Amino acid sequence: MEKIIEENKQGESLVLEHKTGNTKKLFIESYGCAMNFSDSEVVASILSQNGFNTTQILEEADLVLVNTCSIRDKAEQTVRKRLEKYNAVKRSVNPKMKVGVLGCMAERLKSQFLEEEKIVDLVVGPDAYKDLPNLLQEVEAGNDAINVILSKDETYGDVSPVRLNSNGVTAFVSITRGCDNMCTFCVVPFTRGRERSREPQSIMEEITDLSNRGFKEITLLGQNVDSYLWYGGGLKKDFVKASEFEKATAVDFTQLLEMVAVGFPKMRIRFSTSNPQDMHESALHVIAKYPNVCKHIHLPVQSGSDRILAAMNRLHTREEYIQLINTINSIIPGCSVTQDMISGFPTETEEDHQDTLSLMEHVKYSFGYMYAYSERPGTLAGRKMEDDVPEETKLRRLQEIVDLQRKHSAFRTQEFLGQTVEVLIEKTSKKSEEQLSGRNSQSITVVFPRENYKIGDFVNVKINSCTSGTLIGEAVGYSDMN
Repeated sequence: MEKIIEENKQGESLVLEHKTGNTKKLFIESYGCAMNFSDSEVVASILSQNGFNTTQILEEADLVLVNTCSIRDKAEQTVRKRLEKYNAVKRSVNPKMKVGVLGCMAERLKSQFLEEEKIVDLVVGPDAYKDLPNLLQEVEAGNDAINVILSKDETYGDVSPVRLNSNGVTAFVSITRGCDNMCTFCVVPFTRGRERSREPQSIMEEITDLSNRGFKEITLLGQNVDSYLWYGGGLKKDFVKASEFEKATAVDFTQLLEMVAVGFPKMRIRFSTSNPQDMHESALHVIAKYPNVCKHIHLPVQSGSDRILAAMNRLHTREEYIQLINTINSIIPGCSVTQDMISGFPTETEEDHQDTLSLMEHVKYSFGYMYAYSERPGTLAGRKMEDDVPEETKLRRLQEIVDLQRKHSAFRTQEFLGQTVEVLIEKTSKKSEEQLSGRNSQSITVVFPRENYKIGDFVNVKINSCTSGTLIGEAVGYSDMN
């Protein structure tokens, strides 16, 4: 999957409540998708139990960790620059500092970082975070430390994540790890391993804890969230070998979504990311049935051309995708659909590009995440396909996609003019202390005057005006979700 990269979050250094008695200082930065930010919370929790408090002052850190992404070349280049910065501080200010790389890039560039370039002390893959205390002991003993072994069953279901930089209102809850799809542009199956799901009870326990602490919204998170399948543990691909009892008692995504919706009626439920071939009609009926399940589906398509979809090894056709969109619209009227799109995939022609634009015209997405193709080493496309679309052509096509999306985003926000929508207040508006900001069920940002409302309230807001990305209105009272 091309994962959602929120640009304003890239490189956040995370901080959590200090634990009395902890004497060492951890500086941890995250790049990439929501899964990486969620993983950083798991890492901070493990290290909090091993003597570390977080700091946002790089120079005073005993341990500096960067949680990395291999989806885009830009992210990789940024992480390299950060590693150079850490090492400069280590040389000139704090020679005892240890530097480590976590996550997807760690798995892919382990020998380069440790042996060839010698820019890190430890390298830890996405399934090895529980091994961090042991690896740190190796580093203290003067050894390089590495663990990038991919697991068949690690889901971190037994680690209660520390909520880092949280607004206290919304939280991610990981339900699957890894991916089986083998899209030719994507490195995730090689860096995060094959797909496995987390035990439902541990998911419900984590959400109960969040609810007790006052959180109002959770996002069920996975590389491929709709294909969640718990049958007692193990890889999803091995479900065919499960016993009859395991098959009869298995829990799929539709069942899990309904469990969460029924179990937490005063919490909003979101999920990400979906894959078209795994978005089953039964899940759509659950979304339609429960008012606390948000009416928003992030449904990456990547291209509107059947030829390019086949080259990407996407497991759906253009026609199947359009049929799914039509089904969503009929079962969940008013549901917003958002996209991931890649321009300039190898061999993409002008005709293929026009197919993408025409698909966008049919769907009219609420918003999207759009990228020019960049070759990722280790992927099938990187090994077998020539990156043959000129850079200027990629960027022109990308700009055409972005421009069309901006037009459609404006169309979708204008649909809310005059309507009253339910908003969960998440923060103060960036532009004014007197304005509050949150999202409606369709995940569109809503801004309105503060009055006496506060962060964490569910409020009904009448929409009076809009931009292409934001709804502007006035609160008319609390909603029934409070």
